[in-house]
Amino acid sequence: PALPARRVPAASRPLSRQVQGTGGSSALSKCSAAARGYVRDRFLRLLVAGGERRRRRAPLVHRGYYIRTRAVDHCVQDFLLKTRSHPRTQILSLGAGLDSLYFRLKDVGLLRHAVVYEVDFPAVARQKAALVRRTQELSALVGDTGGEALGAVTLSGEDYKLLGVDLLELCELERALEAAGLDKGIPTLFMAEVVLTYMEHGRSDAVIQWAAQRFPRACFLLYEQMHPQDPFGRVMQRHFSRLSSALRSLARYPDGEAQRRRFLEKGWTECSVVDMNEFFTRCVPEEEQRRVQALEPFDEYEEWHLKCSHYFVLTASKGMEPPWTPLVPSVTAPHRDGPVGMAGSVTATACATRPGAAGLRRYGHRSVLLKPNVVLTTGGFGEEDGQHCRVREFHLLAKHGGGWKAAGVKKENPADGWAGRLYHTVSCLSGSLALVVGGRTSPSRAGLGMLWLKFPETWDASGAEDVAVELVSVSPATAPAALRWRHSTTEVTFRGERYLFVYGGRSAAEPVLGDWCFLHARELSCAAIPVEGPVPEGRHSHSACGWQGGVLVAGGLGAAEQPLGSVFFLRELEHGFRWQPVETSPPLTPRYSHTAHVHDGKLLLVGGVWLHAPSVPGVTIIDLASGVCLDYAVNGEHLGWPLMLHNHSSVLLPEERELLLIGGGGNCFSFGTHLNPEPVVLSLSDILGSP
Repeated sequence: PALPARRVPAASRPLSRQVQGTGGSSALSKCSAAARGYVRDRFLRLLVAGGERRRRRAPLVHRGYYIRTRAVDHCVQDFLLKTRSHPRTQILSLGAGLDSLYFRLKDVGLLRHAVVYEVDFPAVARQKAALVRRTQELSALVGDTGGEALGAVTLSGEDYKLLGVDLLELCELERALEAAGLDKGIPTLFMAEVVLTYMEHGRSDAVIQWAAQRFPRACFLLYEQMHPQDPFGRVMQRHFSRLSSALRSLARYPDGEAQRRRFLEKGWTECSVVDMNEFFTRCVPEEEQRRVQALEPFDEYEEWHLKCSHYFVLTASKGMEPPWTPLVPSVTAPHRDGPVGMAGSVTATACATRPGAAGLRRYGHRSVLLKPNVVLTTGGFGEEDGQHCRVREFHLLAKHGGGWKAAGVKKENPADGWAGRLYHTVSCLSGSLALVVGGRTSPSRAGLGMLWLKFPETWDASGAEDVAVELVSVSPATAPAALRWRHSTTEVTFRGERYLFVYGGRSAAEPVLGDWCFLHARELSCAAIPVEGPVPEGRHSHSACGWQGGVLVAGGLGAAEQPLGSVFFLRELEHGFRWQPVETSPPLTPRYSHTAHVHDGKLLLVGGVWLHAPSVPGVTIIDLASGVCLDYAVNGEHLGWPLMLHNHSSVLLPEERELLLIGGGGNCFSFGTHLNPEPVVLSLSDILGSP
């Protein structure tokens, strides 16, 4: 049947300029990723204004655009490979923008039997056509373009057609494509790379259904966002709304399963969806994974995995024999179960502090109970003097009169070795003495050594005066135990002596460490204490808690940048220690960047990052006697802001049976930095049972 001749009212088309702006920003990011070696693309710089200057983006953005390009190229090349026996095929890229796909495919000889059609807003198509015509390296690949533009066709070569049509005008689009030579009878690949989501779902549904109805042998490739309602998703949505380019289809199709049903209902017979974490681990060869991970210093694992869990690649087909299945895994990877089942929930309550919590808006910091009802927070990245930076100021919270009062800390010698470090550890050895171990300023500089924090023997955090602290560097500052970050430092006892067990982490030279050191608490010398048993896999961003004189280690990120679900107990023996696996039932969902505490024989894991969207880690309780493992969601809906429970710190208040959560958040890809604005309290009474 013919499509209805229905024009879109002008009131429903206000966003073309804003959407075009997102395309330009995306092209610049791809150009930066190409310049750093993530992708091979010598053409994009010719298409992007400023591409020659190669404006450099952050490593996290490079990785994000790498995985996007890799997924699209993987599927497109698979289509061309699987249809090479056909005399003619075609690719129709919807909302192509300044993409260089045609030029890359033509350059390596993959378009011998295929024609590429690109469609975008008329202004974008005219801009790209002009760039191609005046750039010899591009026009040589297109060949004879037949002179001036005709109608919607702004550029026409033998195997490349560039059209300027609004996708909302489906009737006009079909007429323009037919005039340009599109053949509905041959295998056709439709591509939509972050395009349909900007349309009202009824409009994008119409495009998907039109492609299925009009083309008997067709494939569809879709790359878009998902999971809009978790904390990262809310930050993502807010970003696009601020750009006046809201993700309009996301509420109707919030996850991969909803998208799969959508395509099947609109006439497609085969459909597969994977998020980008799964695509990277299952469809990218391990050698290529390692190449990308080593390209430049990187330390934003949480945001990388969260970004990848909020984007998906979908492939659908109909009439293809054999069926088109480009997302079948090519790499053996750990099996990922479905969504994590929750045993209940815990409500997060905002913790008002006086005179405010501005100094606690940070991530990658450490918070410790310095003495009863007094919490010390150090380091991290956050807000200071109205700017985002590595935080140099220390912060004290003291419980006073039923609430929490912020107190200032005055460094007696502020220049002595602090350097505003992240991902360090702080161990309190008394109410007036704490030891800082390791940390980094940047991923390429981690030799920050150890520091004593010396407070007065008697001091009161509830007073009006700032509390003085003396910083004393430990010699030698370059002890191997300190040249790391994202590690753990846990107090243990052996033969009546106190030691700090420094374990795991990473360094500037090694992405994952699996070694350890028993640091004598008084002398700060490494003691040779025997350790037997199965050695845990190296890890960083794990948790470690003291228990029964030993250490409980849980989770973390392993050597392949994959979360770990193992739990180990370093048990004290008469002659040393022994690593002992802790079995849980059901098995612990792999995670990292969480915090942990032990209370009444139960191990509490708080927050973190796992790869099991749409849920996010809340509080997991492991009964250390039975191994029973229960997950509880954290309900932060009424806070009024997204509560991100990674890169945070937490303090257990055992008498109140509460957890005080401080800071957390991170750099949310290109969507901006999110810092939890104030501390929150979780009441554990309902999930811990009777005291």
